[in-house]
Amino acid sequence: MSKRMLAVLLLVAGLLSGCGYNTFQTGDEAIKSAWSEVLNQYQRRADLIPNLVSTVQGYASHEKEVLTQVTQARAQVGSIQATPDLVNNPEAFAKFQQAQAGLSSALSRLLVVAENYPQLKADAAFRDLQAQLEGTENRITVARNRYIKAVEGYNVSVRTFPNNLTAMVFGYSVKPNFTVENEKAISVAPRVDFSKPGAASGAPVPKSQPAAGN
Repeated sequence: MSKRMLAVLLLVAGLLSGCGYNTFQTGDEAIKSAWSEVLNQYQRRADLIPNLVSTVQGYASHEKEVLTQVTQARAQVGSIQATPDLVNNPEAFAKFQQAQAGLSSALSRLLVVAENYPQLKADAAFRDLQAQLEGTENRITVARNRYIKAVEGYNVSVRTFPNNLTAMVFGYSVKPNFTVENEKAISVAPRVDFSKPGAASGAPVPKSQPAAGN
């Protein structure tokens, strides 16, 4: 390679770095990582549902409507192909949010129903599933918040000068994020604590603080 070619390459690399190109690459990878963790935790929740429904059904088989709603909501979530490309498609991202919010709502109704069955609440398997679901909902909140922050940083880079010039040249655009309305709908985890009277009364449940390192 000639010295002139090397100089040109070094100049181009410097220009790209100074105009935010490397920032976009770093931000994009951070978003991919955060999104993968969001999907991981949502999948963890989905995997708990069949056993949860089965356990509740063993004590409350006549609560068919609620059990069906949970099963259908889980199926709706599973029908969405949650690939990494989803974060680049606002319409598909919105559908994903809606499906997850629907599942959260169905789970809340199921757990409220469970409050009416003392034998179910005393069942060791149900208590274990209850604890796992509570932990998963907390992890979902942490993962979702990390994703929100990653997208926020990336979108600021795309929209601010001089990075926005590089973004236009290379076709980078802002990525969809969880909406305020959706956050209000799904930020409260389904109620899983039946140890206190009135736990399923509909009052807001304080969010648990994520443990360090989560």
